[in-house]
Amino acid sequence: MAETTAYIGLGSNLGERKGNIDKALKMLAETGKIVIGPLSDVIETPPLASTEQPDYLNAVAEVRTSLTAQELRRMFSEIEAALGRVRHGKWWPRPIDLDLLLFGDEVINTPPELTVPHSQMHLRSFVLAGLCQLNPNLVHPLMNETVSELAGRLGGQDFALNSDVPQLVGIAGNIGVGKTTLARKLAARLGCGLVLEPYDTNPFMPDVYAGKKELALDSQLYFLTRRAEQLSPDALAEGQVCISDYVFHKEMIYARRLLDAEQLALYERIYSPFATKVAAPVLVVYMRDPAANCLERIHNRNRPYEQQIEVTFLQGLDEDYERLFEHWRACPVIRVSTSQASDVDHLALQIDYYTAGQFAAAGGAGRAAISSSK
Repeated sequence: MAETTAYIGLGSNLGERKGNIDKALKMLAETGKIVIGPLSDVIETPPLASTEQPDYLNAVAEVRTSLTAQELRRMFSEIEAALGRVRHGKWWPRPIDLDLLLFGDEVINTPPELTVPHSQMHLRSFVLAGLCQLNPNLVHPLMNETVSELAGRLGGQDFALNSDVPQLVGIAGNIGVGKTTLARKLAARLGCGLVLEPYDTNPFMPDVYAGKKELALDSQLYFLTRRAEQLSPDALAEGQVCISDYVFHKEMIYARRLLDAEQLALYERIYSPFATKVAAPVLVVYMRDPAANCLERIHNRNRPYEQQIEVTFLQGLDEDYERLFEHWRACPVIRVSTSQASDVDHLALQIDYYTAGQFAAAGGAGRAAISSSK
C-alpha cells in the first residue's frame, strides 16, 4: 500500500515532558505501520491557556505511514490514553498531546474528530518553527502559502482565535500605497464592515502640509480623537470582521515626524490614555511599495494639500513603518507589495483564517465560499 508523508505535532507539560515525547514516538514506531523520520528541535513554550499550568515542550516529527489519516488519529488517541492523558477540556494540561498537522496534501474536515490541515497550525510559532526545520517549502493545502511564509507572519508569537472581541483587520502602509483601495475591495469581497480614516475631514491638514507647523498638534489631536472613536470596542461589533484602512499605532509615527519637541511631549501624554481604549487588531495587512511609486499615486489622485509631499518624507515614513513591524508582536502581520495586493481573493482567504468572525452572506459565508473561488 502506498505510503503518505505526514507531520505530527507533539507536546507535553506534565511529568517527564521529554520522556513522554520520546515514549510517544517509540510507541508510534512499534506499531510497524509508521516510520519515524526527522524530528525538529524540542522547544519550551508557555501555555496558550490563561489558566496557570506548566510550560510545554513541543516538537514536530515527519513520518511515513500506510495508515489513513483517520486510522492515524485513532492511534494517537490510544497512545495518549496509554501515557496518561485524561481529556478534561481544550486547554487542560496533559502528559502528551499528538496532533496531525498535515497528511500529504489531503484536506479533511470532519470536526470534532479530525480536521486536516490542523485548524490553527498557522497561528502557532512553535508548530511552524518545527515544520520550517523539517521542510520550509511545505505548502498549506488550503491557504496556499509555505510554512516559512506563515511563520514569518507571527513574529515568533503564538496566537488563538477569539470570537469575543471585534475582529479588526488593519491595513497599514505609507501614504499613497493603496490602503483605502484595498480596504474597500476586501470589505466588499468579504461582506464585512469598513472603517476609513477621517483624512479629508481634518480641517487642519491643508495648512499643516502648507507649512504651518503651529497647527501640527491640532491636526494630530483631531486624528487621535476621531480614530479613537472609530476603533472603540463600543463602535465595533464583537465577533464581527471589520476592515480599517489604517492601524491606530501609526499615530506616533506621524506625531514624531510632524511635531516639534514641545508639541510631541504634550501629545504623548494625551495619546497614552486613548491608546489603551481602542480595539486591538487581530490581523494587520502591511502594504509596501517604493516611495517613488507612492509619490506618483499621490500626484495622480491630485489632492491639492498633498502636492507638497516630497519623496524624502515618504522614505522616512517607510523606515518608520519598517521599524514598527520589525518589533510588532500584537497580532499576525501579512506583508504584501502593492502588486500582490491586487489578488483580493487570495488576501480574503488569508483574512478568513486569521479571524474568528462570521462574514455576511454577501461575502461568501466564510472559508468554503472563498476557497471555491480559487
